[in-house]
Amino acid sequence: MERIAIACDHGGYELKEMIAGFLDSQEVGVIDCGTDSTESVDYPIYGKKCAEMVASGEADRGIVVCGSGIGISIAANKVKGIRCALCTSEEMAELSRKHNNANMLALGARTTDPVTAMNILIKWYNTEFEGGRHQRRVDMLDEM
Repeated sequence: MERIAIACDHGGYELKEMIAGFLDSQEVGVIDCGTDSTESVDYPIYGKKCAEMVASGEADRGIVVCGSGIGISIAANKVKGIRCALCTSEEMAELSRKHNNANMLALGARTTDPVTAMNILIKWYNTEFEGGRHQRRVDMLDEM
């Protein structure tokens, strides 16, 4: 069973809960890294925690959510080995997996409506990395 770590700040809490419920219904192992309410918190703490779960192998992939998705994606990408893609469309989600082997997805709860966010998640989750010529570039990213 694939294990997905998820995390959010207060702005992303409701969308994170929706994502967790969906993943549970698909029999995906969910590792909830917080936060647990809409009370104000600092997104770097949660982005880092989720990314560390992925980088260590405790989770296979990760999903992070904040108001815009920007801050928490920056936090996640500070962890070595993480390729967190902030996606605002299904096409971006698909390309982030096919070409960049994104091991984390970032979403903006205030900038992406819930239906679109779930469609992005589904596309990202179900798309495989193409490898080939893209592997060399992913290796370069991982060396940085």
